[in-house]
Amino acid sequence: MNSKLIIAVTGASGSLYADKMLSEIIQYSNYEVALIFSETGKKVWEYELKKNVPVETDRIKIFDNQNYFAPSASGSANYNYMVIVPCSMGTLGRIAHGTSNDLISRSADVMLKERKKIILVPRELPYNLIHLKNMTTLTEAGAMIVPASPSFYSHPKSIEQLVQTVTDRILKYIDISKDSYEWGK
Repeated sequence: MNSKLIIAVTGASGSLYADKMLSEIIQYSNYEVALIFSETGKKVWEYELKKNVPVETDRIKIFDNQNYFAPSASGSANYNYMVIVPCSMGTLGRIAHGTSNDLISRSADVMLKERKKIILVPRELPYNLIHLKNMTTLTEAGAMIVPASPSFYSHPKSIEQLVQTVTDRILKYIDISKDSYEWGK
């Protein structure tokens, strides 16, 4: 049985992270992907990447953010992982406080209640105290906060390589194996 993964894209800057992750998930795994965009997430994707949002394929199923009948809205759908990349602070705050007002926040709520792995990738700076408290609440509830903070010790030579320092770490957390930079090797 294939692993099932939810990728949510919200309106924070950083669509390149989601785009890179999607292409590598398709390349390096056989995961079934439920892809959900917030309305602003679609607009930011198109603005930043200068391309349309992905289309549905045999492995990527796209769900409207207002569709509460989508499989990810129920724990019985048995998704293994959820990654919200990039994750806006509004989305993060709603999830931290159990406000399921769309499919993204409902899916996150389901992942938390089912004790499944959920990774939120905020792309914001600086953080204010409310952001930090919301991240603490989510961490205490079992979520993993992975800020879109690229590393430089691998000497990335392009923006794509810089982005990959973050996406490679996320792929590792969702059990996707691929060659990537490791310190000391």
